[in-house]
Amino acid sequence: MFGGKTRSMTRLSLAYPLHDRDVLVTACGRICMHRKRVAISTVFAGQRVAIKEVDEGIWLVSCMNYDPGYIDLEQKTLPPQDNPFGPRLSPMS
Repeated sequence: MFGGKTRSMTRLSLAYPLHDRDVLVTACGRICMHRKRVAISTVFAGQRVAIKEVDEGIWLVSCMNYDPGYIDLEQKTLPPQDNPFGPRLSPMS
C-alpha cells in the first residue's frame, strides 16, 4: 500500500573561518579539548561547533549564527546564557 521511500539526510557543511577550529560534539554532549572533557549539551550531539580562544583558557563556542556561550577550561562546562528567543519587553510598556 505504502511504498517505502528512502530518504537521505544531508548534513550542512558549515565553515567557521573566524574561529580557531571546529570540533564534533559527542553523543553525550561533550567535546575534548587539551585532554579535558568539556560538557556542552546533548542538544549539539553529533554536530560540529566552532571554538575560538578569546582569553587565556576562555573559549567562545559557536554553532551556525549563534554563540551559546563561553567555556572556561577550569570549570569544564558551558554555563547557560540568556535565552535569545525568550520573551521580550515592548518598549511601549
